[in-house]
Amino acid sequence: METVYYHAHIYYDAESKKNASLLREQLSSNFEVELGRWRDEPVGPHSKPMYQVKFKSELFPTLVPWLSFNHRGLSVLIHPNTNDSLEDHTEYALWLGNQLAIQKNFLKNRT
Repeated sequence: METVYYHAHIYYDAESKKNASLLREQLSSNFEVELGRWRDEPVGPHSKPMYQVKFKSELFPTLVPWLSFNHRGLSVLIHPNTNDSLEDHTEYALWLGNQLAIQKNFLKNRT
């Protein structure tokens, strides 16, 4: 299966929002990414506040290793964008830091 884009979801809470902000600045400065808006409340299938980072698959070999060393202790979900959102967020998912719960029922209704 081939995909053109990936998403990285950067999760934070009130105590870690500063680290999330610093990471966001670094991602923007070092990579050609599209940054989503801050979501200070859980949204969609995500059980914690987060922002999304959209990047082309060509960046995967450089962005993901960089992120693995620089995620600042934050939980990060990385997944491809295929035609199956449930599989993308579960079976095809890669986690950095602590793995968080994903609201699968939300995704089942969207597939």
